[in-house]
Amino acid sequence: MANQTITITLDPQTAKAYDSASPQEKRKLQALLSLRLRELASGEYPSLQKTLDELGRKAKDRGLTPQILESLLEGE
Repeated sequence: MANQTITITLDPQTAKAYDSASPQEKRKLQALLSLRLRELASGEYPSLQKTLDELGRKAKDRGLTPQILESLLEGE
């Protein structure tokens, strides 16, 4: 089955990051997005709470503190 092209709307920063990626990085991103969309379409995806918990754990592991989060949300 041949690949198909779709169009998605992204925020400017994300679009710029994709546009500036190398061809190899773009292929990786396309593969990841394809897999994620398949998971979502099949209903085989984790609950929102599980996803948020995982994101929180990763952020904490990378040094994000409540104070840093608050300053980011305030736009400092």
